[in-house]
Amino acid sequence: MHKTVFKFLIFFFSLSLNLCAQDFSALWQAHFSYSDIVDVVSGTDKIYAAAQNAVFEYDTLTGEINTITTVEGLSGEQITTILYSDEYQYLVIGYETGLIEVYSETDNSVLSVVDILEKQNITPDNKSINHFYEHEGLVYTSTDYGVSVYDLERLEFGDTFFLGNGGSQIIVNQVTVLNNEIFAACSGNNGLKKADLNNPNLIDFSQWQTVSGGNFTNINTVGDLAYAVRLDRTFFEVTNTGLSQLFVLPLNPVDSEVSQGNLILSNINTIQVYDENAQLVESYNTNADYDTRFSSAVLVNDDVYIGTQDYGVLSTAIFDGLTYAEIKPNGPLMNEVFRLNADSDAVWACFGDYTFSFDPSPQRARGLSYLRDNNWESIPFDSVFGARNLSKISVNPFNPNQAFVSSFQNGILEINNFEPTILYNQENSGLESLIIPSNPSAVSIRVSASTFDDDGVLWSLTARAPNPLKSYDPNSGSWQGYDFSSIIEDTLNDEFGFFDIEIDNNGTKWIGGYSNGLYAYNEGLSNPLKNLVSEEQNLPSPRVTALEIDNRNQLWIGTVLGLRVLYNTSGFFEDPNPTLSSIIILEDGIAQELLESQTITDIEADGSNNKWVGTVDSGLFYFSPDGQNTIYHFTKDNSPLPSNRILDVALDSNNGEVYIATTKGLLSFKAGGSKPEETLEDAFVYPNPVRPEYNVLGFNDLNDINKGIKISGLTENVNIKITDIEGNLVAEAQSNINLRSSNANYNFAIDGGTAVWNGKNLGNSIVRTGVYLVMISDLDSFETKVLKVLIVR
Repeated sequence: MHKTVFKFLIFFFSLSLNLCAQDFSALWQAHFSYSDIVDVVSGTDKIYAAAQNAVFEYDTLTGEINTITTVEGLSGEQITTILYSDEYQYLVIGYETGLIEVYSETDNSVLSVVDILEKQNITPDNKSINHFYEHEGLVYTSTDYGVSVYDLERLEFGDTFFLGNGGSQIIVNQVTVLNNEIFAACSGNNGLKKADLNNPNLIDFSQWQTVSGGNFTNINTVGDLAYAVRLDRTFFEVTNTGLSQLFVLPLNPVDSEVSQGNLILSNINTIQVYDENAQLVESYNTNADYDTRFSSAVLVNDDVYIGTQDYGVLSTAIFDGLTYAEIKPNGPLMNEVFRLNADSDAVWACFGDYTFSFDPSPQRARGLSYLRDNNWESIPFDSVFGARNLSKISVNPFNPNQAFVSSFQNGILEINNFEPTILYNQENSGLESLIIPSNPSAVSIRVSASTFDDDGVLWSLTARAPNPLKSYDPNSGSWQGYDFSSIIEDTLNDEFGFFDIEIDNNGTKWIGGYSNGLYAYNEGLSNPLKNLVSEEQNLPSPRVTALEIDNRNQLWIGTVLGLRVLYNTSGFFEDPNPTLSSIIILEDGIAQELLESQTITDIEADGSNNKWVGTVDSGLFYFSPDGQNTIYHFTKDNSPLPSNRILDVALDSNNGEVYIATTKGLLSFKAGGSKPEETLEDAFVYPNPVRPEYNVLGFNDLNDINKGIKISGLTENVNIKITDIEGNLVAEAQSNINLRSSNANYNFAIDGGTAVWNGKNLGNSIVRTGVYLVMISDLDSFETKVLKVLIVR
């Protein structure tokens, strides 16, 4: 089709800003949910299903599933529609922001097309991509402003059609082509419009005529006929002279697709398949086993594949319709992970939440998920005894199969061997409900933060309760409450809730509050409760959102207005005027406060005492132990994070993997460190032997844990020497000196319980083939161990 490029440049996307997305699969892993399907399309013997912000491909012959996520280069934004082109082997993905991404099936690359996203004369609210329609290599893109044409051959935009009166922007829901005419189903009482596809001046709104007024939601071509649906559920055949009403649908379609010569209309509980003559062929309904909402459907060979809100894709034989099978990649229940825990062999995730001001509204009736042996499993809501707004998860350090989950409405849920066993509330435990004078019978047990101490006692915080701090001993079953009335005089109004709790080496419970700053409680003291709340004490805000006791017993404190550190936790109660410290760094030679005015959501210290710090809108930071060096700063622009809003961070101390919960999904990053061990008994080196195909020798960045020769199972303070078989020193590293995070570009470094060597000697040359000795010395206990590693080049 000829395009008049030089006319009406204001309406023409003349230069396509296509950016190749980066593949992060070496160090990152996505843990997205695929339960809520937005759209399903088909190709030859396969389907593509779009979840909220990720896509999966299902081979209908082999059953193989492949995922396409932010790790492979997708944006992580909310997907609205997808299209698969068999001719070009492209999957085209549309987003509510106006972004379009083109995934190439041939080389697994992702192309980001930002023309609509960055178009100045279209407001952000009008950029949503509603539908794609492919015709002769062109993709007609229906949007909230009109129609834009994307060329799959040239991978660039052509014309844009603004179809409203005077060329105004109107919502176009769907486009189709019939008999060389293009039809557009429009909202806002703009009707069904059409134009001659060969007209070189389609960017002129006057070249389009209105076939029928009203609000049209769908338009599809099936063989030699076209059918349209109006918002009042009227189903029309498109004729040479206009529209012919055929019947009225029971519900408005949420999607319409043409598949295997049939028209498929999807509404929330029914899939209807019509032949070319608009005769109903088959229908498929929700049932007791799959009580959900349908979103879209396609036919492939002898089966129908239905996108759902809760079960991924359901498949059934075309002429069956009674027995469904679930199809979806492994993942957690939802993307909206609120809290994480990775303190045991399982990684726990919960999805209940509460507002920033500690209001448990809306009430979240959601279960939990856990990752075990690289497989996600879930505990549904109907198994958690009605516990809503599940939040903080604490695992018993003396019984890793026992977990306690705070409910910010109903108490604390106990789970044993991945089975919920009891819900503790005001009737069977020491937990207390808030008391509302105007409604004394109301029950709301708002438990938020919790943690275990070194004796295996669970400590928890209950908002607006008479004794907010509780202890529970799982061995004895005893509960105890602790009075905070010296600070919280009005239980209902003086403190709305508690963000976090940490316990230091002295048994002091450090608590972050919403209204009263930093609390410290130590039941062993005569005056056990003290708080720090004022700016004079260098607390920038009374809302303390995150706490972490690091490996040096120092307290790192996150607030809504920045980061602080209490270096002397042991002397806090004796100090008549304790103050916090800011971390001052040099940036371009200018002294600045680290994370000044940033809202901190979580702080975690790893095996090397480096700090992971999550923020509300600036992504995730990874700092050296003192905060002076930024090792990583991950955002959605330079990493697979789908959002810069970090909700929670959890560290797997066994392998250094970092789990990151954002508002749009969960990911993990292979940081590579690990916690130190008590002895060197289990220290080992890997890979061993180092074969030629393991091409890791000589690289410069030790932070890539997929490379290098690793030594794991180290104690906290070691010196390691590597020599050749003749005793010549090849490399040497010492804990807390040769750090991977250093800017010194070491060849050999130690991060907590793991060391990494790049295979270079002291002269910065790659070592030759041979056997090398790894001699480990614990500098505190004087324990030693010698390992051998064979390198083959």
